[in-house]
Amino acid sequence: MRATRSLLPAVAAVALAASLSGCPGTEKGPAVSGPQTPAPSPSESTGGPTGPATTPTGGPVSPSGRTGPSLSPTRPPTPGPPTAPPSKPTDLRRVDALAGRITRGGDGPCYGLVTDDGREYALHGTGKGTFATGTWVRVTIGPADPAVDCGPGTPATIVKIAPVT
Repeated sequence: MRATRSLLPAVAAVALAASLSGCPGTEKGPAVSGPQTPAPSPSESTGGPTGPATTPTGGPVSPSGRTGPSLSPTRPPTPGPPTAPPSKPTDLRRVDALAGRITRGGDGPCYGLVTDDGREYALHGTGKGTFATGTWVRVTIGPADPAVDCGPGTPATIVKIAPVT
């Protein structure tokens, strides 16, 4: 009997809540027509301590204060693969710097050099060192001396030369 008395207030509370909320099948209270959204409290609309900020319709508010959808609902198009090589080189290259293999070596002053792209240079430089044929070098060049002929290739004067290690 004691268990029945303790359940009686709980059952009465559920019945009262159901009748006030308009649940179907209850005799009292009006039925709710369609979905309804309660108006946000002042603390909810400003992002107060009770929850995140929302718009009057219940949607989230972005940190910048915008209330609409994101800027773009779709992803931007992705560029396809290139159809041809670029018309101009895309990397800037120093015109006074060369790298290649010595084809005519020795202790100078004339040297032959072939770059990776197959260009041949006739280099002139007094006191620049001894380089064996086949040595890979980096060379900084300057304008050619018209009085000097170091053989086949594009003539140039050696400003700096160093072996590649």
